[in-house]
Amino acid sequence: MDPGRVTKMVTDRKQNSGETPAKQGVERDAPEANKINASTPYDFNGRNLTPYGGLLPVMTMLEKLGFESLVKETLTSKRIPRVMDLYRFVLGIVLGLYIGFPRLNQLRFIARDPILTGILKVGKLPVQSTFWRFVNGLHRNIAKQLLNIMRTMRERVWAAANVQMETVVIDTDTTVHTLYGKQMGGRKGYNPKNKGKKSYQPMLTFIAETREYVWGELRNGDRPDGKDIAQHIRNVCAALPGCVKQIYGRADSGFYCREAVEAYEDCSARFVISARKTSRLVELLKQAEWKPSKKTDADMECEFRYKPQGWNKEYRFVALRYEKTLEEVAEEDSEQYQLFETGRYKYRVFVTDMSDPIHFVAWFYNQRGGAENLIKEANNDAGLTAHPSGRFDVNGNHFQLAMLAYNLNCWLMLFNREPAADTATLRHTTLATSRLRFLFVAAKIWRHAGRTGVSYSDHYEEKGVFQQLMTRLRSITGGQNFAPVMTPALR
Repeated sequence: MDPGRVTKMVTDRKQNSGETPAKQGVERDAPEANKINASTPYDFNGRNLTPYGGLLPVMTMLEKLGFESLVKETLTSKRIPRVMDLYRFVLGIVLGLYIGFPRLNQLRFIARDPILTGILKVGKLPVQSTFWRFVNGLHRNIAKQLLNIMRTMRERVWAAANVQMETVVIDTDTTVHTLYGKQMGGRKGYNPKNKGKKSYQPMLTFIAETREYVWGELRNGDRPDGKDIAQHIRNVCAALPGCVKQIYGRADSGFYCREAVEAYEDCSARFVISARKTSRLVELLKQAEWKPSKKTDADMECEFRYKPQGWNKEYRFVALRYEKTLEEVAEEDSEQYQLFETGRYKYRVFVTDMSDPIHFVAWFYNQRGGAENLIKEANNDAGLTAHPSGRFDVNGNHFQLAMLAYNLNCWLMLFNREPAADTATLRHTTLATSRLRFLFVAAKIWRHAGRTGVSYSDHYEEKGVFQQLMTRLRSITGGQNFAPVMTPALR
């Protein structure tokens, strides 16, 4: 064969002479952006849509922990509602507070929400006047019964979420609710932001590690006396779960009294209380032996034993001294800031039964500032300041319902924590943030073949966390004793 012809045949032959393989799958086209403008059409034909898809985990937790039977066994009321039973009225109000509607007349905005009405098993929520009659028909002991419900729920949550803390810190504080109507119990007292106006002064206690509300009550505007403070502290200690062996208490100068110290001692609790200024205490501060304070923000520090007038024995007092700057203007003494202004110096003084160094006692007390943030969260986000009635007993019941809604968020966060978290690294997610991340989730409720389900968007950023939370909640089992669904335990 002619070599030139062979060369031509080789060079003309295609390199890939085999058949082209068929495509194994169609490539997914990139999604086209939605074009929304002023002329975009709209309608109201969507059915069973809800912006509160995050209520499903809340209801799952309550159902698995036996909340319905607990409410029915604990709450007593002579009024027998016809539209809904006692449990569903209470649950409807609490979920309304959890969503962010603190006033009863705002429940009309979610009266037909499909997930809320599905939880309550009604076609629509009753009108506002029905809720008003229900709330006004509750007797004053309902507030204490709600506290007992929260106590039992806390024990069940700790058991199911595997919380085994043997040592807890309780922070007690008061707040001021300015009144703008003619509510019963309003008094003209300590109200720095609205001086001269009547107010309530509720007293609340939180667990520092889990941020849970333990005990509290709505009080009139008068300052609590020693008997009230002591009873409050004893109630707090009794409301803690049984696994707690050691209690540490912190309180500001409003709780500085003999009765408070004795109440802590009766509960075998270690305590640090900010001392209130007295003339005798100031004399002792001037006579004390001061030394440089190298581990605090103060200039000098000291400690001494002192028995205040009317107290049964001496206690350890630790003090920090701050030298005033030339630019600092002398102000009137204020119990809220716990600074004694005497001449060239300002003092911070604490009474304690702890034997730790002064710098540790001061650091430990400074962590109490978190309680003020929790009270602010309850006031602004849980609707604690939205007193619905002119009657004091009705407002007291609403107070506990608002704090129950606050605790729902704390309990959910215990189930939503990282497995490796401990009390030092456990972070608090506020109710406002939880609403944005986990509650305000668009969802569609569907019904098919006798079943009801909830569908969420595939673009939901927290769907991994959401699925993990639902898996944990649905794993809760037990009647009286709930088996833990998480490991390791939170200590």
